[in-house]
Order: sequence, then structure tokens, then C-alpha cells
Amino acid sequence: MEPFISTFIYFIAAIIVVLIGLTIFEWVTTKYKDWDEVKKGNQAIALSIAGKIIGICIILSFAIYHSIDVVQTLIWGGAYGVLLQLIAYLIFEGITRKFSVEEQLKDNNVAVGIISFGVSVGLAFVIGSSIT
Repeated sequence: MEPFISTFIYFIAAIIVVLIGLTIFEWVTTKYKDWDEVKKGNQAIALSIAGKIIGICIILSFAIYHSIDVVQTLIWGGAYGVLLQLIAYLIFEGITRKFSVEEQLKDNNVAVGIISFGVSVGLAFVIGSSIT
């Protein structure tokens, strides 16, 4: 019975970490509200959010695999993983000098949404695989 309980605990922890991560990203993006834009059908922002969710979950999966308990998973996969994903987003915004990623996402530029998705997922594998 213990494996079922552990799996459920990690499941709940992952949901909480993803919700906290998305809330933090919502605070950082000041030009729009994620879920209002999704409701309007903004595919670029939906792609960006999907990348963040998948990215956070990838990091969590590595943390679960390499951690000895839930607390260690929350530290590595939750707090540190979300922080590094946030830094990646800010770097992405900073290196695109010709346009604002945030504005392009708000304007439903799907190409920027795809790149944002790729940055989140790609770097999640790098971040996750470095957890030992």
C-alpha cells in the first residue's frame, strides 16, 4: 500500500508546485493575464503555459527519481526548478532585443509561443538531468 500512498503524495506535490510556478509566472508577466488570454483563444500564450507546465513536471520527475524524500524533491524540483525556469524565461526575454517576448505572446505570435515552449521544455531536461 505504501507505493500507492507515495505516488499520491508526489502527485499532489506536483500539482501544488505547478500551480505555484504558474502563479509566479503570472506575477512576472505584467502585460497580460495568462488565463484571460487563453480564454480569448491566444494560442501563443497557451503554448508558453504548456511549456512551463511540462518543463516544471520534467524537472520534478528528475527530482523524484534522484531524491530520497518528498521534501528533497520539493526543494530541487519545486523551488530551485521553478526558479531556474523563471531565470530562463527572463534570459529569453532579455536576449530578444528586437521585440518583447511578452508583447509578442500577448499579440498571439504563435512562432514566439513555440520558441517559448521549446525554451521551457528544452532547459527543463538540462536542469533536471543535472539533479543528482
